[in-house]
Amino acid sequence: MDRIYQRRQPVGYVTATACPRGTPRTAGYPAARLDHGNRTTAQFHVKLAFGKTTPFGYHSQDRKPAGKQAMFKTLCVANQKGGVGKTTTAVNLSAALAIAGHRVLLIDMDPQCNATGALGHRPTDGHPLVRQQPLAESVVETELAKLSLLPGSRTFHDVDQLAKTDAPEADRLREHLTGGIDGYDYVLLDCPPSIGTLTQAALICSTEVLMPIQCEYFAMEGLTQLIQVIRKAIQQTDGRLTFAGILLTMYDPGLELTHEVDGEVREFFGDIVFETVVPRDVALSESPSHGKSVFQYAPRSRGAFAYTQLCMEVLQRE
Repeated sequence: MDRIYQRRQPVGYVTATACPRGTPRTAGYPAARLDHGNRTTAQFHVKLAFGKTTPFGYHSQDRKPAGKQAMFKTLCVANQKGGVGKTTTAVNLSAALAIAGHRVLLIDMDPQCNATGALGHRPTDGHPLVRQQPLAESVVETELAKLSLLPGSRTFHDVDQLAKTDAPEADRLREHLTGGIDGYDYVLLDCPPSIGTLTQAALICSTEVLMPIQCEYFAMEGLTQLIQVIRKAIQQTDGRLTFAGILLTMYDPGLELTHEVDGEVREFFGDIVFETVVPRDVALSESPSHGKSVFQYAPRSRGAFAYTQLCMEVLQRE
């Protein structure tokens, strides 16, 4: 089975495990490139914005002092581009962490409420984060033990309230979130596919951000805008927000472009890119229509295996 998930290595391509840790990927190792005339456009703008080879100025191994960590880890799953596997990742990573024995809460902040439906529940009339009542009263249990859900809402008023990112509102939202939740190891936020105020509010309330990107050329171009938003959120939170990693999704080993994007992302971002890649798998597309995670719907599928591997990486990076 392992051969199914092994990334193909065309001539000149080197995976992260092929180079010793700390060795620059360009040092003696030819790498695949997106040679489409302006291959380095995204890299140029990122370097222009940050002035550093590593956009956030640190590597994934760097962690905050223990005294500054929250009692539970709040992981924001965000990308401004739709259809990249953002909600799929939020739902199935939450399920994997719960299966691993951790108490997990998934909060649906996307007005489309896809994460809510993917776990077999209906959107609420009012978003629990906006209501003036304890969040514990709005949390619902799912079919998976240790996985709870805070359902989303499609009400425009609630979306507008959640989208306010001025300092008082952001502090109130964060205090409501941290003060109303107890007994969880992980809290995951599923954000809307945009870099608007709602996503910014979610970033401000989080301790880490995970960014899934599709293995396509335009995914590289779209990284610049989202990274700028994340960098702004890091400044607003005085460094409390850190970068969990970049996840490559919809990975098709039969396409040369997939390997080119893989090589380009890993060459530029280095260790913050997860080793795990999520392949294209029909089970991942079908499971939400049954209101189940991929582990319940097709536990032996490629998608289930991939999110198991991702869960292991997330736990190992702590």
